Amino acid sequence: MAEQNDLAEKNDSNPVKFRISPLNFATAAFFILAGYIFINGAKITGSPYEHWSGTIGWIFILFGVVVSLLDIIFRNFFFETKKLWIVELSFITLVLIIFFLVK
Repeated sequence: MAEQNDLAEKNDSNPVKFRISPLNFATAAFFILAGYIFINGAKITGSPYEHWSGTIGWIFILFGVVVSLLDIIFRNFFFETKKLWIVELSFITLVLIIFFLVK
C-alpha cells in the first residue's frame, strides 16, 4: 500500500509523462497498414481482392483500436515502465505463439 502511495505521489509531481510501449508500436503499425490497404488495395500473391479491400482495411482499424485499449488497460495495472514493457512483450509473444499454433 505504501508503495502505491509513493507511486501516486510521483505521478502527481509530473502529470504529463508520455511512456512509449510495444503496444504503441503495434497500434501505429495496424493504422499504417489499414491506410496502406485503403490506398493501394489488398493483394495476396499478386491477385487483388477487389471487393474485400475495404473490409480488410476496417478489420485492421478495429485491431488498432483493440490494441490501443489493451495498452491503456496494461498501463493502469503496471505503473513502472520496465514492468509494462516486460508484460506487453510477453503478451505479444503469447499472441504470436497462439497465431502460429492455430495457423
